Amino acid sequence: MSNQTIYKAQASRIYPSNEHLMFRESLRKFVEKEVEPYFTQWEEERLIPRELWLKLGKQGFLCPSVDEKYGGMGVDFGFAAILSEELARVGTGLSGISLHSNVATPYISSFGTEDQKKRFLPKFVSGELISAIAMTEPGAGSDLQNISTTAIKDGSDYIVNGQKTFITNGILSDVVLVACKTDPKATPAHRGVSLLLIERGMAGFSRGRKLDKVGMHSQDTAELIFEDVRVPASNLLGEEGKGFLYLMDKLQQERLLTAIGGIVAAEDMLDITLQYVKERQAFGKPISKFQNTQFKLAEIATLVQIGRTFVDDLIVKHMAGQDIVTEVSMAKWWLTDMARRISAECMQLHGGYGYMEEYKIARRYRDAAVAPIYAGSNEIMKIIIAKNLGM
Repeated sequence: MSNQTIYKAQASRIYPSNEHLMFRESLRKFVEKEVEPYFTQWEEERLIPRELWLKLGKQGFLCPSVDEKYGGMGVDFGFAAILSEELARVGTGLSGISLHSNVATPYISSFGTEDQKKRFLPKFVSGELISAIAMTEPGAGSDLQNISTTAIKDGSDYIVNGQKTFITNGILSDVVLVACKTDPKATPAHRGVSLLLIERGMAGFSRGRKLDKVGMHSQDTAELIFEDVRVPASNLLGEEGKGFLYLMDKLQQERLLTAIGGIVAAEDMLDITLQYVKERQAFGKPISKFQNTQFKLAEIATLVQIGRTFVDDLIVKHMAGQDIVTEVSMAKWWLTDMARRISAECMQLHGGYGYMEEYKIARRYRDAAVAPIYAGSNEIMKIIIAKNLGM
């Protein structure tokens, strides 16, 4: 039984409804036609064209959880997971689409005013507007409560100053959820954090460098600069001083999606390596016939199967609304670390060809390197686990 066959059998249990099945089949056909033939080109160009976002929106693939009255389907997290999985099977460089649909948009759905929902959500669903979320700063990554970007009240506006970095969708984004300090002197510090919706074209808001990354080349990642940006108070998301709590509330889903990306990458690396070793000849026979190759791939297949079982269990629990912060932290660190480790082993099994850009394993190897860092570093995940174990 192939790894893909095993996965399909599991998927039918996780996403049992016809709606889930139809969504996956429709999305997969779309990806085969509109994404896979062009993905290498987008990797070389270092950008996904806005036209793809509009096509995704037209077909109803963006922001599936958004309520129907704002143009979405109002469906469960299973659809978000399917969107993330199907895009991740092509390449990690497409992750900004999932971030827009399944990470940034839910903040507005959950904490936005009715006016904010009407203004932004329909165009998020259609792909006319692209979103991003800006937390990380040059001097503050995982330590979110000590960010230095400020938003000081001035009449009916906030004046925002600061800088963000490593922002996914940083170049293309039209609406950015910016974590900032509305009360820099608050004690404890996290009570001073708020979220503001900063829009393209606001005076003083500019993009810095489009960052030149080791991998994930088609995913635009950028610096954002705020110099006396006047943001109307109506763009405050939720209540002032509760931004940190909102971030903590949504991080479970973001990290689960990162874990999903890790297992999908691992499954793909296993599949392409199995295919390669059966075709590649050495000393008169396929290299799949050598014991070392068999042992390595047996170990990798076991890790992948364990990882998929763990992730699918968490998807079910998250869909049921359970608090699984500890388990998600475990999955995020273990799966992204596992994917990074097996990327090197799968490249080794490809021999010299694995180091060539024409082979997909080379891109997987580059892309896997950063997953243990973003969405909360794996060291932070272990701190969360230890804390929740009572240490």
